[in-house]
Parts: sequence; structure tokens; C-alpha cells
Amino acid sequence: MKSSVHIEVPGGAEKILLHACCAPCSGAIVECLMERGITPVIFYSNSNIFPREEYGHRLEECLRYARKWGVGFVEDAYEHEAWKRCALGLETGAGLETEPERGRRCLNCFKQRLLRAAQYASAHGFTLLSTTLAASRWKSLEQVDEAGRWACSQVEGVGWWAQNWRKGGLQERRNQIIREENFYNQLYCGCEYSRGDT
Repeated sequence: MKSSVHIEVPGGAEKILLHACCAPCSGAIVECLMERGITPVIFYSNSNIFPREEYGHRLEECLRYARKWGVGFVEDAYEHEAWKRCALGLETGAGLETEPERGRRCLNCFKQRLLRAAQYASAHGFTLLSTTLAASRWKSLEQVDEAGRWACSQVEGVGWWAQNWRKGGLQERRNQIIREENFYNQLYCGCEYSRGDT
């Protein structure tokens, strides 16, 4: 089932790095890109996920789906304590543990993970970065876009692809793929601070 979403790769980039948060959010995006002859490389940078066992479970599901489509897959280092310092604003004394979902903690989280992706993209010849974070209805598209633009501004030669991955039937297809692939579909965003918001 081909989605009706209009895909126009910015600048005609041929090498696209796709930051992936999980298999459920990646499913329809990877399918959509591949159906249009666009082969991304998945960059799994998710030090936010806690506990480590949860991280491993989500990693394996994402890797399984990448193998099905034959796309490249890169796992970033898992550094939860470093992520926590950034997301919670500990260097500035912000202490954002009690921020609600879509609050300042989430923006810091996106910035940290997308900066890691942008740095990898710059170092490995990718000229375009996008993320599956923009597929989840629980995330603020404005925050994801702000974080992506900021991350790409910190490195040389990488553009930000601010595609809305919820339109054109992709949200519906996302839900179908979750059922078809029998994906593990987590009930919280990933970090320990999001658990109370589910």
C-alpha cells in the first residue's frame, strides 16, 4: 500500500541519514522512502531509553525491520548518564525532572540525540538528516523541527529535512505495520521521566 504523501528530497540528496527512535515509528517512513527509490541509513541514537533492557528490546525490533528492507543500520553509543545531564539541564542547574511531556526536557532530549546524528552524518558524508520522531503523535513537531535545525547548524554540510511523517496516510500505515510486523509497541516515550505520563 503506497502512501499518498508527497516526498521531495531537499537538494536532491542521495545519502540520507534517518535518526530512528523505534521500530513502530520507523515502519511507514522506511517503507515510504524505499517505495520511492530512496534508501536511507538508520541511525539509532537513543540514550534516553531506560532501563537498559528496554533499550535492547527496542533496538532489536528496529534492527529486525531494517534487515527486512536491507537498509544500513548504525547503533550509536548508549550513554544514559550523559543524556540525563543534557536533558535535565544539570549543567545549568535547570532540574527538569518534573517537566511534562512536550516540555523543555523533551526539547533538550531531541537536541542531544539529533546532534549526535548530525555529527555522525557530517563525519560520514551524509548531506541530509531526518528523524522518525516526527512520526509520533505524542511528540511536538515544532520541538522536533527546532532541535533538528539546531543540530544541523552545529556541523558542516548537513541539511535538515523537516518532513511531517504523519500526513498522506502514513499515520494509518504506521498502525497497520505495527500489527503486521507484530512490533513491540512500548507504552512510554523511553526515559524514566516519561513513565508517569503514560
